[in-house]
Amino acid sequence: MTNKASAVELLEEQKYTISPDIMKAFVCEMQVYRAAIKEMRTKLENLDDSFQARYEYNPIHHIETRLKSIPSILKKLEARNIPMSIENMNNELSDIAGVRVICNYFDDVEQVADMLLSQDDVTLIRRKDYHRHPSETGYRSLHLVVSIPVFLAGERRDVTVEIQIRTIAMDFWASLEHQLRYKNRHNTPIPEELSERLYTCALALAEVDKEMQMIYDAILKLNN
Repeated sequence: MTNKASAVELLEEQKYTISPDIMKAFVCEMQVYRAAIKEMRTKLENLDDSFQARYEYNPIHHIETRLKSIPSILKKLEARNIPMSIENMNNELSDIAGVRVICNYFDDVEQVADMLLSQDDVTLIRRKDYHRHPSETGYRSLHLVVSIPVFLAGERRDVTVEIQIRTIAMDFWASLEHQLRYKNRHNTPIPEELSERLYTCALALAEVDKEMQMIYDAILKLNN
């Protein structure tokens, strides 16, 4: 989370010039997205608790959240040649509020997505299925962009939230691959040979995911 002081310091470091009034508007707007993250997290935790009460099983291993910083938002708008404004931020960017849901097993991913999207106040905007159709790098995850209502003092706002749902194995690979590819010490591009090795790791973990699902299903049958 980015508070007003740190946001201003970062803006100065990155040479963005914004009037105090516009800066205040951006900071206030971030509070709306913080509220959306809290609302989405509560929804997911309630779904997980409900599933546990009914089936004695929690499909969600854990939940992570992320609010995009103001400098990152301005940098993204600038990269797209979009004027920096609250309206453009809300209309053009769908990943300001991010929620990552880590599930235990492969089938849990779609189970959680279906339960969430069945709620009357959750509106699906966009769905990208890297879960069953991984990217060319081997990345696997189910991406949902949704709109949910957030109730503030005296008003209701429909806010966009990006949700990534993946298994523990998918998250393990994605987190380390991102670190290796984009966060290495010298920001050095990864050679093709190493990219191929990362892809091989993704395939191996996908097989592990499949095998763990089959073992879990077999144990369920034994217990029924």
